[in-house]
Amino acid sequence: MTMPPFRDPALPVSARARDLLGRLTPEERLAMLHQHQPAVDRLGLGAFHTGAEALHGVAWLGRATVFPQPVGLATTWDPELVRRIGDVVSTEVRAKRAGDPSVSLNVWAPVVNTLRHPAWGRNEEGYSEDPHVTAHLATAYCQGLRGDHERVWRTTPTLKHFLAYNNETDRSSTSSNLTPVTLHEEELPAFREPIEAGVAAGVMPAYNQVNGTPAHLQTELFSELRSWTDGSVALVSDAAAPMFVVTVQRAAADRASGNAALVRAGVDSFTDDDADSTPTIQRLQEALDRGLLTMDDVDRSVLRLLELRLRSGELDGDADPYAGITPDHLDLPEHRELAREAVARSVVVLRNDEGLLPLPAAGSVAVVGPMAEAVLTDWYSGTPPYAVTPADGMRAALGADRVVVADGADVVALRAANGRYVSVTEDGATVVADSATAGTSARLSVTDWGGGVLTLRSGASGRLLTGGAYPMRADAERVGGWEVQESFRRHVHADGSWSLLHLGSGRWVRVQRDTGLVCAEGHTLADAERFTARVLESGAALVAQAAASCDAVVVAVGNDPHLNGRETKDRPDLWLPDAAVETWRAAVEANPRAVLTIVSSYPYVLGPGVADAPTVVWSSHGGQELGHGLADVLTGAVEPSGRLAQTWPARPEQAGDLFDYDTRRQQVTYRHLPDGEAGAPTFAFGHGLTYSSVLYEGLSLSVAEIAAPTPTRDHPPLTPRDPAGPGVVTASVTVRNTGERPAEELVQVYSLGAPGTDSPVRLLLGYRRVRLAPGETASVAVPFDIARLALWHGAAAAPSGDVPGLLDGDLRVPAATYAVAAGASSVDLPVRGELTVTG
Repeated sequence: MTMPPFRDPALPVSARARDLLGRLTPEERLAMLHQHQPAVDRLGLGAFHTGAEALHGVAWLGRATVFPQPVGLATTWDPELVRRIGDVVSTEVRAKRAGDPSVSLNVWAPVVNTLRHPAWGRNEEGYSEDPHVTAHLATAYCQGLRGDHERVWRTTPTLKHFLAYNNETDRSSTSSNLTPVTLHEEELPAFREPIEAGVAAGVMPAYNQVNGTPAHLQTELFSELRSWTDGSVALVSDAAAPMFVVTVQRAAADRASGNAALVRAGVDSFTDDDADSTPTIQRLQEALDRGLLTMDDVDRSVLRLLELRLRSGELDGDADPYAGITPDHLDLPEHRELAREAVARSVVVLRNDEGLLPLPAAGSVAVVGPMAEAVLTDWYSGTPPYAVTPADGMRAALGADRVVVADGADVVALRAANGRYVSVTEDGATVVADSATAGTSARLSVTDWGGGVLTLRSGASGRLLTGGAYPMRADAERVGGWEVQESFRRHVHADGSWSLLHLGSGRWVRVQRDTGLVCAEGHTLADAERFTARVLESGAALVAQAAASCDAVVVAVGNDPHLNGRETKDRPDLWLPDAAVETWRAAVEANPRAVLTIVSSYPYVLGPGVADAPTVVWSSHGGQELGHGLADVLTGAVEPSGRLAQTWPARPEQAGDLFDYDTRRQQVTYRHLPDGEAGAPTFAFGHGLTYSSVLYEGLSLSVAEIAAPTPTRDHPPLTPRDPAGPGVVTASVTVRNTGERPAEELVQVYSLGAPGTDSPVRLLLGYRRVRLAPGETASVAVPFDIARLALWHGAAAAPSGDVPGLLDGDLRVPAATYAVAAGASSVDLPVRGELTVTG
């Protein structure tokens, strides 16, 4: 029997999809526009849905390897490492599918929104404030997710979120207003490289509006995006976004016209009403009946979705090269090794003014603070198979008998108005004010995460109090969930008594009169219980005691990714929380040999008490191997190589307005920060130290003069497609290791602009890693395409007076003499040269 064309792997995917489309009934085609597509048994199509979360490991599907957050992966500046991680993640997605055929091979990752403002609640999900660094690393991750088979994709990556999405507050109603310059120089480039490289199969539009039009209705921008590749790019809506176009953004009169507008704009798949496709299908059918939509419109979308599915080998049978991946391909030893390597490579030594690091092999270390015994996960993390805390890592490196731990939490007992202490049963099932004494069952460890947000951990159950149950329980393993139920805010009355507001429900904690059960059910502060708080142990005193007892102290502070900044909630401020500052003070006053070790999803402003900390190290939430990777760097087992891909501002105002997307006018991000003290950040883009000393001795350019390239719409990637091609200039940077240890140096080359142009204050042109032995001198070649200097040149107004649109114009390199500089960060650029662009 002749094989139908759609089943023939030898044919192009586009031809197979078109043949398959022609075999579907109109009803079957319409049904494919929802996220959850029904099976079509007669054609061998199984049930399918778009979207498996795989941001930094397989998420929401149980046990899987958890790698550092993307904001941490970016500090490696290593696309090959990021590609290897994508390879593991896609293998584990396939392994999950082998055990459960409902698992989708369409992965919703990576996030390529630039990290314009550090208050963004989803900062952890992005890579960098630089769109080209973002695009470069995203392309590498996509390459790993896609796999290297010439025909079949291991998974089909979907880029998130198109376009100009960088605030959670009112995210579906606010408009990200972009100038053409911002659009073309700082937003579109983040998406372009992975699409041009042919490693992204889909794109998810953002919740926000762009210049007053919903991102899901950006017809021209969708066309622009699809023009970057000869392949197919499917657009999948964000969850509930089709509804928001009508209800929040009011861009359509009703759901049928809204759905029709999305399809006409170029959106192919509706993520709406969870798994229930009926409402979407009914609205689309209504749109057809009303003439708002045609079957040709529907077919264009269905064709792209079929191509998405066929790319992953869905109908290839025995020709699927990944059929040998089984459920046993999870949590392999090499996956664990890569996770540890990724953490170590991502750790950034920010300061080492007194040479405290690396910590000596002999001696004892106190690990103190809320992150000491914690490995925290975020909303898009998977379930790690194990977790190595910072304290665990130091125990493994130095020996358990040489490590002392104190988490810095105050231990309190709360006495209710009935004279009884709040107590918790060992299983955490009951929280009741019934204890006459402040014994073990009444012990509550209080951790302050900043902004007045607290968590309370029971000494009896070892778990967190949660208001998500009625009555309250103490059985939560961690803070988590879409609506966090494990956080509280303390109100201190004039007499010193406490009332607790459960933040998940907005209800005050009270004690029932007859039963003594503790419940989150009070509507106002007047309904709240007023607890007398008896401090049983001072967290600060225990930190000081631990620090004083050891030769050095690692002060591990940071954020919980589910609190004070996450999806749907921007950060309330940029400061390192007061509680973290006090933990640092308690430790350093007891032992000046202290390392401020920040584990966080974002940069902090370091205020009084920590601004002058002489030894500072940063890591993102690194996943299961956090402790090992961190200890590897702190002890010098691995030379530090992490470099910031996002600026740490010196003052909150230096970051600008969260809702203002005009970075040039605001003079924000590394590109536009003014020179001098006014623009000096605490830690600059590209900054990070080695344990040695690297001297920059000279810079020479392969040419002193070059002709401007032809105007184009494309910014080239950081690594030139052809290093020897026309328009490529090579900066040769001479560096010397003057220290006694090997140095992993990231040589960065920047343009510092040219007089008479609108060039950014500084612009990354390229970078190259080099490992230098003690005393070694090297000439490091950093090629860059001259077109990276291009600026957007908008079209002139037409004689008719029509105003040019966002896409009317091109990118041009102004003829001028540019200062080119190299160094260890965007502000530490000791060697310089000049490049004249003619024409």
